[in-house]
Amino acid sequence: MASNASVLQKYLSLPQKGAIMAEYIWIDGTNNIRSKCKTLYEKPSSPADLPEWNFDGSSTEQAPGDNSDIYLRPVAIYPDPLRLGDNIIVLAECYNSDGTPNGTNYRHECAKLMDAHSGAEIWFGIEQEYTLFDNLGNPYGWPAGGFPAPQGPYYCGVGNGKVYCRDIVEAHYKACLAAGITISGINAEVMPSQWEYQVGPCPGIAMGDELTVSRYLLHRVAEDFGVTISFHPKPLKGDWNGAGCHTNVSTKEMRAEGGIAAIEEAIGKLAKRHKEHIAVYGEDNDQRLTGRHETASATTFSYGVANRGCSVRIPRSVAKEGKGYFEDRRPASNIDPYLVTGIIVETILGSIPDVDVAKQVLKA
Repeated sequence: MASNASVLQKYLSLPQKGAIMAEYIWIDGTNNIRSKCKTLYEKPSSPADLPEWNFDGSSTEQAPGDNSDIYLRPVAIYPDPLRLGDNIIVLAECYNSDGTPNGTNYRHECAKLMDAHSGAEIWFGIEQEYTLFDNLGNPYGWPAGGFPAPQGPYYCGVGNGKVYCRDIVEAHYKACLAAGITISGINAEVMPSQWEYQVGPCPGIAMGDELTVSRYLLHRVAEDFGVTISFHPKPLKGDWNGAGCHTNVSTKEMRAEGGIAAIEEAIGKLAKRHKEHIAVYGEDNDQRLTGRHETASATTFSYGVANRGCSVRIPRSVAKEGKGYFEDRRPASNIDPYLVTGIIVETILGSIPDVDVAKQVLKA
């Protein structure tokens, strides 16, 4: 009997008679990704060529049942590495029926901040950690009813018993490259069955866009393997590392000669708004930011050179060269990237009228 994969491949290779499959994806009311597919008969050259669409927001915690239509407005297009051909992935923002951004559409306000500070040429790089689980809710590959050996040999590990799920990780890596995502690397993490991939450097709003599409692809690839992806910042209790989304930040001024002064100035501004940043740096992040397992405490701000136990780290190479970037180690693995990049820009480059990133979460 043929495998499901070979049967699926047979159908995926069928001709589409000029039609294009457009997979619209969006962030729902629980910070998860949803998608639905639409057939097009003309190849779009930009998001403006794509039709607005809608969905039932009462089923995604984005609208009440008596006024449930939420509209999808395309903002970015990527080649679909799973369907191939001219098929595409369409990243969309969510809007209410009255034309206002949905309460969980954090991209809209983030884009305003990025546009206002475009002259700063800000770049981001996000290190997305995640954990893989089997269908029984156990970390994938762990001994049935037991635990692997303590942490130590797994980080950047090679070899049986040291790494798990490399097939899924490699498939996701290739899918991101084929989709045009600026994925810059992968590595096994400290806890077995936990991995990390890095996206960036990406300018401005592109950071949130590319991370969102990369997450969609991760879920889709894992779906084909029968594995579940968790972005929870503390997926397992006990003496195991949590999962973060370390966010690297650099402006034109920071990259110039003597840029270390701009880096230190930015870190000083971050210290003054520590509580506001923590508020938008991921749900259940307090379970991860304990001051243990390579984290600082959620309640205090700290920074240092090459210190992974600080809130913000200045890499050793940056301190030596006197320019470059800094790494904010506080964001959790389940962040909304638009909230995180938005509040960082707001804090280090300045606020703009009618936008307050931290208050957006309270309103939602």
